Amino acid sequence: MARTLVVKATAGADAPERCAQAFTVAATAAAAGVEVSLWLTGESTWFALPGRAEQFALPHSAPLAELLHVILTTGRVTACTQCAARRDIGPGDVLPGVRIAGAAVFVEETMAEGARALVY
Repeated sequence: MARTLVVKATAGADAPERCAQAFTVAATAAAAGVEVSLWLTGESTWFALPGRAEQFALPHSAPLAELLHVILTTGRVTACTQCAARRDIGPGDVLPGVRIAGAAVFVEETMAEGARALVY
């Protein structure tokens, strides 16, 4: 049975430590070979856009752009449908590899056998 870690990031620049924790945990798990699905919700949805992760800085934290790259390379990144719509973000706006999906997909992923979910 495959192990999957679903991480939901609910914060962005508005709560930088919480945001960085979500990305750090997701990237660490991905680097360790765990199947990772990172969900960008709320203010973290902005990081689905090109260049936005590069603008984020938190002392003593790995660069968000590097963490996002690890996750995009080895896992899956999803922007919340409603969160994206509230920010006028469409499928053509996001980074390559980022999908936009809703609550039904999130529930499906978190309820899959072997899945664990963390919300930051």
